[in-house]
Amino acid sequence: MIHRESGPSDRVVLVTDQDADYGPDRPSHRLAYLVSANDILYLRDNVAMVTAAQVLDFKALPKIELHAHLSGSISRQCLHEVWLRKKEAGETDLADPLVEMPVGKHDYDLKTFFPLFSSYIYHMVDSPWTLTYTTTSVLQGFAHDGVVYLELRTTPRAMPKAGLSKSQYVATILAAISAFEASSTSLRTRLILSIDRRNSLEEALEVVELCREFQGRGVVGLDLCGDPKKGGIEALTPAFEKARRDLPDLGLTLHFAEAEYSGTNEELNMLLDWRPDRIGHVIHLGGTIRERILKMGGLGLELCLSCNVHAQMITGGFEAHHFREWWKVKECVIALSTDDIGVFGSPLSNEYALVAKHFGLSRREICDLAKGTIQVIFGSEEDKEWLRSVMWTE
Repeated sequence: MIHRESGPSDRVVLVTDQDADYGPDRPSHRLAYLVSANDILYLRDNVAMVTAAQVLDFKALPKIELHAHLSGSISRQCLHEVWLRKKEAGETDLADPLVEMPVGKHDYDLKTFFPLFSSYIYHMVDSPWTLTYTTTSVLQGFAHDGVVYLELRTTPRAMPKAGLSKSQYVATILAAISAFEASSTSLRTRLILSIDRRNSLEEALEVVELCREFQGRGVVGLDLCGDPKKGGIEALTPAFEKARRDLPDLGLTLHFAEAEYSGTNEELNMLLDWRPDRIGHVIHLGGTIRERILKMGGLGLELCLSCNVHAQMITGGFEAHHFREWWKVKECVIALSTDDIGVFGSPLSNEYALVAKHFGLSRREICDLAKGTIQVIFGSEEDKEWLRSVMWTE
């Protein structure tokens, strides 16, 4: 719908209906753009400046997602559907997800975030069918948002009541990915297996062995994740050294400086000694660590704006996010990411809209940012070549 606004600027107002930019659990919003010779105003609820040369559809923009946790990416509606089936079968006494996680609630901080999984979501997704159903729903959500390449991450979990081992857990997810890709060519998905900071060395080594088992079958990387309050992670060093030594083609990404208590120079230097290809969040670090990151050259930085703001991991709003400090740094590659869209409610299209709004990126800069992420994917050279052919250049 187009109409002309009266006045000296003779601006044209373009109004379009698009899906909600806050995910599948929010109602649709009307998006409006005021287009003039010198500026574009992007409207959603409030007016926000976007210094793009022409209207950019952030949802249509082909995007690469590299930091997305499987369990945290399940929509509340999907969890509700699982709950209904389990409730009907008498398999759960848990509260309805739409009550436990009310629509519009995104202010989970580091104290309330992790218990949400251990006490609720993991009990909801506890069988082959629930794992397949939720994985498929997550893939549909990313594809619908214009993501063309996804590296999904998960900590392997045994499901004893369902007779599912950790290896079968990984195989079930990979089967769901294969089935989805067979029915759709719009999204390529690879899997990263995570070691939790709470894991023992034995458990961590088991994850490395699962990477070995499934490398070449969809697993492309290893991650360190979990509650940053858990210290003593130096005990996990042999597992990451083994992965680097025995699986040289396996990508390595680490949650890095998420909180002040996990942002000590001692811990961060140790993590960098593990020789990661990418690091996530990158919030609480001093000048010496920053300099070391720059000297490493080509390190991927997985930055998750909505997660960091809603979880109060940074001080201030979006405009205070450290994306500003990094996005023009040539020594690193920025990968905008969602982290946990099911919790924080912001799809990748909205993360791009946020950086355009708060940091004034032009259309070309947005396209360059999205395409630049190709450099740090863990996928194959064929994946990279395909992405170069589908990503927008301007």
